[in-house]
Amino acid sequence: MSAAIVLIVMLFLTGLLTYVIPNGDFNAETMTFTIREEQGIPILTWIGAPILVLFSESGALVIAIILFLLIIGGSIHLLKETGLIEGIILAIVKKFKDNELVLLCMLVFVFMALGAFIGVFEEVVPLVPLIIILARRMGWDELTGLGVSVLATGLGFAAAVTNPFTIGVAQGLADVPIFSGALLRLLVFISVYAILVAFLFSRTKKHRIDCVENELTSKQDVSKKAYGFFIVLMLIMFMLVGATPFVEALRDYTLPLIGVIFLVAGIGVGLISNGKPAWVAKQFFIGAKDMSPAIILILLATGIKHVMIEGHILDTILYQISQNISHTSPLIAVFIVFIIVMMMNFFIGSGSAKAFILMPILVPIMDLLGIGRQLGILAFQFGDGFSNVLYPTNAVLLISLGLVQVSYGKWIKFILPLQGILMLLSIFWLTVAFTIGYGL
Repeated sequence: MSAAIVLIVMLFLTGLLTYVIPNGDFNAETMTFTIREEQGIPILTWIGAPILVLFSESGALVIAIILFLLIIGGSIHLLKETGLIEGIILAIVKKFKDNELVLLCMLVFVFMALGAFIGVFEEVVPLVPLIIILARRMGWDELTGLGVSVLATGLGFAAAVTNPFTIGVAQGLADVPIFSGALLRLLVFISVYAILVAFLFSRTKKHRIDCVENELTSKQDVSKKAYGFFIVLMLIMFMLVGATPFVEALRDYTLPLIGVIFLVAGIGVGLISNGKPAWVAKQFFIGAKDMSPAIILILLATGIKHVMIEGHILDTILYQISQNISHTSPLIAVFIVFIIVMMMNFFIGSGSAKAFILMPILVPIMDLLGIGRQLGILAFQFGDGFSNVLYPTNAVLLISLGLVQVSYGKWIKFILPLQGILMLLSIFWLTVAFTIGYGL
């Protein structure tokens, strides 16, 4: 509910801004700005944005995300009801019950590496409920479970080393050798990893929950055939995710394909374990129904972006920012780029989309101020990644919170201290990079 209230207020304020900020069109190539004659947007467009966005250019993507969420919700519920997930989790717990720090370090590294090296973020959503169950079995709370999964992946995105969707696209647009300058980014990755592990391990000591290692008494025993079927499908999914950065044709279809894999896994394991199609259908729809609150949040979040685009205020903001950056000192300009990208991330979650919007503006400014383009990309990377796990407009965060029924208010209370540390760490690394002439 807290996330819905925040988004409704933001939608209202964004609509007001279309009457306050001059509506215009900004050409990044010529650095020219044209003010439009009309001001503001019709009230129906403003209020109805969460629905109208479904019929916009990004409508197909929004609908795909909603369908993906329903499929994942139904499939995960099915897998839980068969007892398969419990069986896998219990096996892991028995192996690491006396080495929880080792398990924590392993989980954080795997999820951070997915974001930092491969560029995975949305694709980890189906794994979040499984990690939450594992966390509870280890005596960790839901926030720690979210920390080792979606939070770790988001921070890996920010501390990217070879992420093709942020580093690769931004360096390509800036005419910088792809994945060059990786040594400094690797040091950034190590520092973020150490901070996150320390942050989460400290929490496991202070916030423990009761852990009852009951056997699967309320659910039928799961056959080896069901386990084998599930493991094969998960291996296919991980190979698909790993191939996505290198096979361009897969990039637009990764989420739908993952949804299909989980749908087949849920239905297949359900039929193998229970054998009754009616029971399988009932459990699937129960899980899908539980995801309905998250759909409302996604529509509100995408509605905010729709209002900004329809109101033509995003171009105005970008133009004013570009003018201010070009008349400041080099190091301050780097910090401003970092803050700008972080603010833009509230409205445009896609890192590659922001790169296409911002890099044509930032590159000439970086050159004018004598700042290495590599440093500008580093500032872009930090601004894009760390706030992915902060804003209520990020679909991945909303879906993850909805899957485990954690309120946005509770999440913010958990994440803000870490965000403060990461903000200081970002400033530190940007200053170091500037001092050593990174990319010059």
